[in-house]
Amino acid sequence: MGKTTIVAGLARVLALRGQKVLAIDADPASNLALALGFPRNLRPMPIVAMKELIAERTGAPSGSMGGFFKLNPKVDDLPEKYSIEKDGIRLMVMGTVQKGGGGCVCPENVMVRALVAHLILQKGEVVILDMEAGVEHLGRATAQNVDKLVVVVEPGQRSLEVAQKIRGLAEDIGLKNIAAVGNKIRQDADREFLRGRMPDLPFVGFLPFDPKIIEADLTGNPPYVDNPEFLRRMGEIVDRIVS
Repeated sequence: MGKTTIVAGLARVLALRGQKVLAIDADPASNLALALGFPRNLRPMPIVAMKELIAERTGAPSGSMGGFFKLNPKVDDLPEKYSIEKDGIRLMVMGTVQKGGGGCVCPENVMVRALVAHLILQKGEVVILDMEAGVEHLGRATAQNVDKLVVVVEPGQRSLEVAQKIRGLAEDIGLKNIAAVGNKIRQDADREFLRGRMPDLPFVGFLPFDPKIIEADLTGNPPYVDNPEFLRRMGEIVDRIVS
């Protein structure tokens, strides 16, 4: 059970409460569709894999480095064209540039950054972004409009180091409204360990280690299916986030 499971839980709770929800998969592992229960034959193609679209909108072939291309490509029509919906949740898959130098300015990254910025800046919809261990999809201007960055952390030194890295990167681009969710908590000592190591980071909730989540993953079901306790806890986390 990790951050994608939590993103799916947040999206489900908000949709059940009548909110318009757009979930964005921006993780290289790209398994948010599975966590939300989308059938395999209905899962959208990642935006970064749409070579013809990228070339059309940026003016440069996908995969090219250097040269000239548009830094503000047209993206406002893409959510309607390239999202799918299930149970009141719309899903888009961004994808990641899978090559050396992928962090550099290239048509694919420009396209994804512009699209993420558009989605976050538009109003009337809750946007939940499932990112890898960083903030690569956010620019300084976009970060100012993010209501909350939630870092998922587990009891353990490696997880704490990653969480602190994410926090530092977020603060570098001006994103200061940061909170944490403690995950895979087995006992009270785990909760106190996390609070003690991150005393200046507010925790909006703690989720216990749950065999039902593992079982759901093994069977390919969303984590909230037949798991009202998980939804209850996610509801409490949503309440703390929005408050």
